[in-house]
Amino acid sequence: MTKLIGEQVLMRIFIGEGDRFEHKPLYEALVELLRSEGFAGATVLRGVCGFGANRVYHTQKLLDLSADLPLVVEVLDTQEKIDAIMPRIDGMMGGGIITLEKATVIRYSDSKGKPS
Repeated sequence: MTKLIGEQVLMRIFIGEGDRFEHKPLYEALVELLRSEGFAGATVLRGVCGFGANRVYHTQKLLDLSADLPLVVEVLDTQEKIDAIMPRIDGMMGGGIITLEKATVIRYSDSKGKPS
């Protein structure tokens, strides 16, 4: 596993809970792709509420169990790995937005919990 200490790239993929790719939730397909390509890690965060380009307000209410809530898939890795995977991610998305920013990694652990 590659050490990720120092400056890396944080990619955030903003999608909806109802977005799909090949009959499965898009967020699951993205995480599976990133894992299979050896990325350092990915996390899916579920938003409480939000809206996107279509201006539709999505929220979870007590009586609204089928809300298409916003999701963010966060991925941290090298610029080269992010650049290499972008065409495949672009082909999976029907909408949403992707942001990239530089991030400084100050600690990274291997699968046994020991600092790398």
